Amino acid sequence: MKKILLIGKTGQLGRELMKDAFSFGFEVSGFEKEELDVTRESEVREHIEHTKPDIVINASAYNLVAKSEESPLSAMELNFLAVSKLARICKEKNITFITYSTDYVFDGRKGEPYEEHDEPNPLQMYGMSKLAGESAAAASYPEGTFIIRTCGLYGGKEGSPDKGNFVLNIMKEAHEKNVIEVSFEQIVNPTYAADLSQATLKLLQAKADAGIYHLANEGECSWYEFTREIFTLSGIDTKVKPVDRGGQSGKMKRPKFSALKNEKGKSLGITLPSWQEGLKSYINFLKK
Repeated sequence: MKKILLIGKTGQLGRELMKDAFSFGFEVSGFEKEELDVTRESEVREHIEHTKPDIVINASAYNLVAKSEESPLSAMELNFLAVSKLARICKEKNITFITYSTDYVFDGRKGEPYEEHDEPNPLQMYGMSKLAGESAAAASYPEGTFIIRTCGLYGGKEGSPDKGNFVLNIMKEAHEKNVIEVSFEQIVNPTYAADLSQATLKLLQAKADAGIYHLANEGECSWYEFTREIFTLSGIDTKVKPVDRGGQSGKMKRPKFSALKNEKGKSLGITLPSWQEGLKSYINFLKK
């Protein structure tokens, strides 16, 4: 049984990986930020020496998209420098390395779902920091680094520790207002963390070649359509008003069409459910 060292075990994705690993034939040792600070190389080396993993999965990141504009060094420290160091350490010790990236590495101008080979062109600091991490890891350890891009991640009863998630936040807003406004110009494929966890572990089982993979729930929708589906499944009757924000969040630009297309994973038989199915599974989970 291969051993996984998981960084970020209390995040939306980390919790799912902790739950799923054993059933996919992996032993997992997970650490949260207080136990393992990924920005401290000495701590990372100490935990790797102690755990002796075959695989390191980095599910930690600086995900405060808007705040990245104000705190670019914080974003770069977690999304670029830490990822770069992890890749180098894994190369030294011949450990498979998995890290996650985002649809925000693209500018959204393609007008259809992005494939793994498409050229990135981020519009904001968050996307730049994630692309920098991708590039550093792939350059220093191309033979052993898996970069998994996903889109609009959500999961868990509380969402992510720092910002919840879109589903929980919009449901909370619906209980506080009679009408809420949601953008309809941004096209995405929101992804349920439980589906991404299983797809990640299937990729490891498949003994796939290292490289970039797009793993996101199938299909695409606007945030407005996604919200409508959330309310339908949850029995919420708050009115949703579609608005065109021009891909802007304050002064920060967001890609207008950043849905991801899973080509490489699909060739290995790895597909995720549709975004509607993923959302239905999540709403059912929240009702338990």
